[in-house]
Amino acid sequence: MVCIEELTMKKPNQIRELYIGIMSGTSLDGIDTALVEITDDHVRLIDHYDHPIPSDLKQRVLDIAVGQETNLREVGEIDHLLGHLYADAVLELLFKSSLQAEQITAIGNHGQTVFHQPVGNTPFTMQLGDANIIAARTGIDTIADFRRADMALGGQGAPLVPAFHQDLFGSLNKNTVVLNIGGIANVSVLRPNQPVIGYDTGPGNMLMDAWCERHTGDRFDKNGQLARKGFVDDALLSTLMAEPYLRQAPPKSTGRELFNLAWLDDKLQEFDLSIEDIQRTLCEYTALTIANEVDRYFNSQGSELLICGGGGRNPLLVERLAHLLPRWNVSSTTSKGVDSDNMEAMAFAWLAYRRTHDLPSNLPEVTGASKAVSLGVIYLADKLKD
Repeated sequence: MVCIEELTMKKPNQIRELYIGIMSGTSLDGIDTALVEITDDHVRLIDHYDHPIPSDLKQRVLDIAVGQETNLREVGEIDHLLGHLYADAVLELLFKSSLQAEQITAIGNHGQTVFHQPVGNTPFTMQLGDANIIAARTGIDTIADFRRADMALGGQGAPLVPAFHQDLFGSLNKNTVVLNIGGIANVSVLRPNQPVIGYDTGPGNMLMDAWCERHTGDRFDKNGQLARKGFVDDALLSTLMAEPYLRQAPPKSTGRELFNLAWLDDKLQEFDLSIEDIQRTLCEYTALTIANEVDRYFNSQGSELLICGGGGRNPLLVERLAHLLPRWNVSSTTSKGVDSDNMEAMAFAWLAYRRTHDLPSNLPEVTGASKAVSLGVIYLADKLKD
């Protein structure tokens, strides 16, 4: 239970505010909510709650996220249903934390990405989850649509979390790479006195989860048990490594619209392998695509890899990363005092704080935008009262 007196006490010249961050990533393994206290830009996790996504809604999201034909009615209904689901998650977190809506300054909601097309003649990104519904039902100002302002300025709208990573870990006097392994894996490269680098390396849990669920019914390969029963197939691994995205220079970002089961099935046409061997090869593929990028930033004066996200709970994947990066000190962000499971939800609480105070929250050197800007659209709860 949260001590209200502790949260509301103020020292001279310090502003303490509470924010809630909501994140449902490409893995679609649930809705992460994080309650954070921000004191003059210092972020502290107070509480968190993970809310399930109903299987039928998850399937509807997956159907449109991999490019299947859809229609405006389907998109609109998913947007509505997700809005209510996010509101449910926030209300459950408030109940769990014994807090009232009026104690929260704002909610930062990432929304559910259903398509991300950052390059070409018509770059766009689409996240669903009606923020009007969230603000109306929770009574809390809600900030959403974080990516499109960056894209309007010529950026990719992703990744956005490196700015938060810099705020948390930028003072470390060594080359530090923060690796988030969600459905997609992304890195934030923090080097003393140098600009931040950040981009998506390729698949994180996405392919492993999809393959495991198709053949076992489990949402993910718990502890890498399925993969441990198989062996890496070098020929398949070489085929997967030939993906052109891996050779693109940053800034770059990707998602389920590229790395999905249809993409994998196309690669598998030439192979006759066991379910276990394919799972093991997918794990190696994820580890290798990450390690190849991380090792670019090795510095003999000190190099540290900090892992967060769901992939950090896959011991086989972590073992392979440590093996492929023997010169690096590999650990989790939890070892630095930042819960690895709640990093992204915390990041969107921080982005909401930045928007509330009209502070820039993107890194142009990371996204490719022409300038720094305060990201997100504010949906005022007061305007939505009956």
